[in-house]
Amino acid sequence: MDAAMEDLARKIRPETRLTVLTGAGVSAASGVPTFRGPDGLWKKYRPESLATPEAFQRDPKLVWEWYDWRRQILVTKKPNRAHEVLAAWSRRYPKLTLITQNVDGLHERAGSSNVIRFHGSIWEVLCWNKCPTSPERWHDETVPFPQVPPQCPHCKGLIRPGVVWFGEGIDPEVMRRSIEALDCDLFFTIGTSSLVYPAASLIHEARRRGAYTVEINIEATPSAGLLDLALQGPAEEVLEHVERFILRGKREGTID
Repeated sequence: MDAAMEDLARKIRPETRLTVLTGAGVSAASGVPTFRGPDGLWKKYRPESLATPEAFQRDPKLVWEWYDWRRQILVTKKPNRAHEVLAAWSRRYPKLTLITQNVDGLHERAGSSNVIRFHGSIWEVLCWNKCPTSPERWHDETVPFPQVPPQCPHCKGLIRPGVVWFGEGIDPEVMRRSIEALDCDLFFTIGTSSLVYPAASLIHEARRRGAYTVEINIEATPSAGLLDLALQGPAEEVLEHVERFILRGKREGTID
């Protein structure tokens, strides 16, 4: 594996057009729950039954209690080494674009720039009524909310979390920027299951366009055999190894 990582490190240069897609596996070492499966249950509710427009319309208080609970958990979590390495890359490599499926905001807290939030952010909200006096969406880190469900400060109607719910499409501008980022030299998918579409299709389209494709995941995904390189292990450990090879190459003059 060291030889593969060393070869990969040589491909990452200042002029490299680099695109990184991240999923829940990147935040695992920060202690962020997946909020899925038995461990993700809240008051015996499944996320799939709460993260929908229909659920919010039916019982906005219940849905907001769940999101408020999640926000209270996330505010205590810190970026891990995977976030830190990717943030270092965003400073070092000007042509890096980071697309994340995570809504936790840890990439931004680690210092990453040019982040495309594919599924939105739990730290953003928008007016449910889309009132003309409110911004399309805005940042709000209030934890906990003094009132649940919280109100729009402009029209006093409800606000909703700024995330993509089940049954909703990806924001067109987010999709446009993500597709634009597929014209790259090197595409990483890190900590993703490669099962959630349309995000799962991005790496295959990048490869079709000529990118060298790399998967980093705790276990092989269905996509692994179709890519140029698959590295198994925790995201924070594998990225740390790649970063060490990059920094060693810089010291030795073998990498720009």
